[in-house]
Amino acid sequence: MTERGPKSIVTPLRRVRHLGAAHSGTRHFWHQRLTSVANIPLTILLVLIVVGLLGRNHAAVVQILGSTPVAIVMLLFIITSVYHMWLGMQVIIEDYVHDEMLKVVALMGNTFFSFATGLAAVFAILKLSFGL
Repeated sequence: MTERGPKSIVTPLRRVRHLGAAHSGTRHFWHQRLTSVANIPLTILLVLIVVGLLGRNHAAVVQILGSTPVAIVMLLFIITSVYHMWLGMQVIIEDYVHDEMLKVVALMGNTFFSFATGLAAVFAILKLSFGL
């Protein structure tokens, strides 16, 4: 029996280098699931909003999109979707990119792209809502 239990799957070299489990997988897993569940009603509401905009002129669309309830729904959708996208791409990059330098660059690019996309979308909604 070892110090880690009867059958440890951590090799002696990994034990010395402390390369066992990072213990952040559960939190990451639940954030991914929470954002996906939150996106279900938000996506339905967003589709209903877009369908309600069909056939309206520009002024009516701006007025509807600038209203507080619509802006809140859209902001929640953007924030949860971008966070969900960022988490999902992070997992894909960590699992399938094996070159360490390329992995670091891809993770940085994922963070930059997610942040820039979310910021641009949030800015657009706030501009419609507040006329900035």
